Amino acid sequence: MIKYSEENGIAYLILNRPEKRNALHPQMVDLIIKKLDEIKYQENIKVLIITGEGKSFCAGADLSYLNELQNYSIAENEKDSEKLAEMFLSVYNFPKPTIAAVNGNAIAGGCGLASVCDFVIAHPTDSKFGYSEVKIGFIPAIVSIFLIKKVGQGKANKLLITGDMVNGTQAHQIGLVDYLSEDIMQESKLLAKKLIQNSSESLSMTKEIIHSINNMNVDDAVKYCVKLNTLSRSTEDFQNGIKKFINK
Repeated sequence: MIKYSEENGIAYLILNRPEKRNALHPQMVDLIIKKLDEIKYQENIKVLIITGEGKSFCAGADLSYLNELQNYSIAENEKDSEKLAEMFLSVYNFPKPTIAAVNGNAIAGGCGLASVCDFVIAHPTDSKFGYSEVKIGFIPAIVSIFLIKKVGQGKANKLLITGDMVNGTQAHQIGLVDYLSEDIMQESKLLAKKLIQNSSESLSMTKEIIHSINNMNVDDAVKYCVKLNTLSRSTEDFQNGIKKFINK
C-alpha cells in the first residue's frame, strides 16, 4: 500500500494504491505511521517527499472503508479518528522538512495529508484540491485544523463549507500550494536538494519554533525562543557553521 525508498539524503514515501486513486485505508494509515516513526531520527535522511503512484495524490477515504463505517460503534469511530489524527500529526511533527508532491487529486483526507507537509508542490492544472466531506454528511474535522493554520480562517471557509474543488493554480493563489510546476517530482527534488544544504539541526529546531509559538502570547514565545536559541548554540552544526562563516 506504500512504497518507500531513499536516495542522496531524500526519503520518498509513495502512496501505492493507484487502482483506488491512492485512497486512505486503515492498513495504509498504519503503514504510514510506522514508516515515519522508523525513519524520523535517521541521520542519513534530510528531507521527506510524499507523493502518490499514478494519476492521483490521494482521493480521501477508501469507499469500502467508508461503507464499513456505517456499522462502527461510537468507540470504534473514536479509535479510528484518533488513528487518522496520529497519521496527520506524524507528518506535521516530522523533524525533517516534508514536501507533498501533488500529481493529481488531493481530496478530503488526501488534501489534509498535503496540508500537513511543510511545502506543497502541485501541477497547475492536473492537480485538484478539495474537502468534499460536507457533500456526503461528513465533516472535515481533523483536516480543518491544518488547513486553517496554513491559509487562515477566511480562505479556509470557502473550501471547507462549500466542498468545492480547486486546481493547483487556484490553490496556489490562496496559499495552500507553495510552488507550481509542470514536473512536480523534478521541482520537489530541486527543493529537497536546496534544503539539504542547510543545517539539519537548525531546520529541525526552526520547525519546532514555527509549530510551538503559533498559539503563544508574545512574552511566552520570546522566553521559549530564548531557551531554544541558547540550546542551538551548543550544537555541532552551530560551531561548524560559525567557523565556516568567519573563515569566509
